[in-house]
Amino acid sequence: MVASTSLTKNFKSLKEKRLEEERIHDVLLLLEHLAQREEATVKIILGCLYDVGSVNLLNQKLHNRQLNQLVKSVATMSKPVFRIIALRWFKRNCPQLITDWLHSQVTFEDSVEQSDTLTSQISDVQPNSLPASENREIKHLRTQVRWLTGILIVVISTLGSAVIWLGHQTDRQLFQSQSTPIQVSEP
Repeated sequence: MVASTSLTKNFKSLKEKRLEEERIHDVLLLLEHLAQREEATVKIILGCLYDVGSVNLLNQKLHNRQLNQLVKSVATMSKPVFRIIALRWFKRNCPQLITDWLHSQVTFEDSVEQSDTLTSQISDVQPNSLPASENREIKHLRTQVRWLTGILIVVISTLGSAVIWLGHQTDRQLFQSQSTPIQVSEP
């Protein structure tokens, strides 16, 4: 009798697990459909996040006020490109990420075990317990990131300045061509 009860529990467990997988897959499909259907809303959300994120990043990285303002104006011009790339990334990745997160929120037993495991792993790590070679490598990587950030800022500033200068030259030439009178030669 005990064996039949355990088989029933296993059967229910498998059936419940299959149902759970089907329902989570349904959530994924619904989120994908939502991302497709509400593309305009997703674009607006990404635009808002870009505005806030770019300003905060530039304020954090650039302390020169004039350079900060110049790079912010260039960042504003790059927003449409960002929106296209971010929308593709959102449609490809976010439904799955959101589904996984929602699934973790409704899986109560695993989340408690995972948090206990994570807490024990965090308590095992001692501060400054990295070997000296890894510390040097981290410092080297941070230096490289700083250099690349600086180079990126210079490139963006240069390209932005070139675009602004070319726009100004084009407007000036257009204005000059409109202001010169057309001479009609008489025979």
